[in-house]
Amino acid sequence: MTTDVHCLLDARATLGECPVWSVEEQALYWVDTLGRSVNRFDHVTGANQSWRLPQDIGCCALREGGGLVLGLRGGFHGFDPGSGALVPLRAVEADRPDVRLNDGRCDRRGRFWAGSVQVPPVPARPGGALHRLDRDHRCDKVLDGLLIPNGLAFSPDDRTLYLSDSHPSRQTIWAFEFDADEGRLGDRRIFATTWDLPGRPDGAAVDAEGFYWSAGIDGGQVVRFAPDGRIDRTVALPVSGPTMCAFGGPGLDVLFVTSMRPADVDGKVEPLAGGLFAFAAGVAGLPEPRYAG
Repeated sequence: MTTDVHCLLDARATLGECPVWSVEEQALYWVDTLGRSVNRFDHVTGANQSWRLPQDIGCCALREGGGLVLGLRGGFHGFDPGSGALVPLRAVEADRPDVRLNDGRCDRRGRFWAGSVQVPPVPARPGGALHRLDRDHRCDKVLDGLLIPNGLAFSPDDRTLYLSDSHPSRQTIWAFEFDADEGRLGDRRIFATTWDLPGRPDGAAVDAEGFYWSAGIDGGQVVRFAPDGRIDRTVALPVSGPTMCAFGGPGLDVLFVTSMRPADVDGKVEPLAGGLFAFAAGVAGLPEPRYAG
């Protein structure tokens, strides 16, 4: 089956990441990690508003009280798009300047989860971790030993937390038993690997049927995995570097996909690399939870 994929915005992002749909605004927030910006794309008008930031940004989420929570290089911050005010909430590994926050997502109890990555990753000494920002701004490291944590998502019944490691030496998506009330991880199992697929498992989203959609970075496709880990469907993209996906649109049945814009060995880039893409998923997603702090 061929799926029509559209480039909504030729953003030319260095490293587009973390699309988050606002149902109330009918708009998509997304970030450019290395371009140091947070953006708001109006799905109706096609206009994109951008705010420059003082640090690399890995992730963002909507806040219950309005505005956003951001995961920057130095930690978590609140952000007011109206005024541009940036307020520190909690530092993360402040004694390690080689670490920045990466992929992140809220759970349905209002906590914000984000992975951290050591730049550059050192496979012999994994320096990445998974952090949980609670509603009272307390931050706990809940898992370490990671290289490039990505793919954070939650099953519709809140009993599973998904997490991938995108490093070429890992290429694994794990499924953790998840206690949503306490915000605790239980036993983990290998959900899927991508050794036999183009690309590596980057950012992801879960649909209303419990299927896991994973952006295959360097593979030019998005892969839909069934709850048992089998491949259900693949969607080819016009760029090799999709980074993360999110459901949105009036019916929450459009899958938005961010991408990166790396130069190849000749100093050239793919024409649409770094763009924002979308396609009809054929299934609805779930509203994105908001951070309650």
